[in-house]
Amino acid sequence: MNSPSINVVLVHPEIPQNTGSIGRLCVGLGARLHVIRPMGFVISDKNVQRAGLDYWVHLDLSIHDDWDTFLKSEAPEQLCFCSTKGTQSHFDFQYRDNCYLVFGCESAGLPAPFYSRYADKLYQIPMPGEHARSINLANSVGIVMYEAYRQLA
Repeated sequence: MNSPSINVVLVHPEIPQNTGSIGRLCVGLGARLHVIRPMGFVISDKNVQRAGLDYWVHLDLSIHDDWDTFLKSEAPEQLCFCSTKGTQSHFDFQYRDNCYLVFGCESAGLPAPFYSRYADKLYQIPMPGEHARSINLANSVGIVMYEAYRQLA
C-alpha cells in the first residue's frame, strides 16, 4: 500500500528540539517537512539532531526563505492552518492527498496576517481542559498528522 502524501509546514520555528521531533514524525509517516525562515536555530544544531536521532538523514526537508517563496515553489492545493485561534476542529477537516498542514512558531503562533488571510482555513485541536492554552508544537503536529493519515490511509 502506498502511503498518503502529507506535508508539514513550520512557519518560523524557534525550538530546535521540536523541529527535530517533528522531522522524526515526518520520517515515520513518509511526510515532507517544509521550514519557513527565519528560524530560531540552525538546522545543524545538535539539539535538532539529538531529537531527530538517526532518522534525520532520511527526512525529506525543504527550507524556504519566506511564505511567498514557499507558495510559489510548492503551489499547495490544500492548506490546513493549525492554531489555537481556529474555530473549527481539525477532526472536521477533510484531508486530501498531498495536503499541507501549517503550524506557527512556539511563542507566537502563525504570523498575524495569516489570521485574516486564511480565516476560513484555521483549525484547532480541541482542548477542553480548564487551564489549557496550547499544546507543545511537536505534539500538536503529531496529533494532526496522524488524523490526516487516518483519513487518507
